[in-house]
Amino acid sequence: MATATTTKEKYFEGVGRRKTATARVRLTKASKDSLIVNSKTLDAYFPTIEMRERVKKALAKIGEHGAYAISAKIVGGGISAHADALVMGLGRAIIKIKPEIKPLIKKEKMLTRDAREKERRKFGLKKARKSPQWSKR
Repeated sequence: MATATTTKEKYFEGVGRRKTATARVRLTKASKDSLIVNSKTLDAYFPTIEMRERVKKALAKIGEHGAYAISAKIVGGGISAHADALVMGLGRAIIKIKPEIKPLIKKEKMLTRDAREKERRKFGLKKARKSPQWSKR
């Protein structure tokens, strides 16, 4: 359930994915809440308010169960996919702390993976489905 680091500090880990983005989220017990994403604060990392609000909604669920220092390492994908992957990773890490709140987290859709990815380009076409202009003569 909990993993120990070299300093014997316990943390709870959750992995979230969206498109090609993968977020590895670690929650460590702390005296006050903090969130570090790829060595930056939440406001510095996510440029738009909408992305920050998605993450803060997930953080509110954690805040109900104590204070945690959250660190996230996100790779791949774009910035919007990073926000969704982070939310999913937070949800999975919360469940490891308090398994009884899984129905509440699931109802908030924090555990549902949005698996839509870009469709590959097919030969003879300009894009995945767009065909070249057709001319009868």
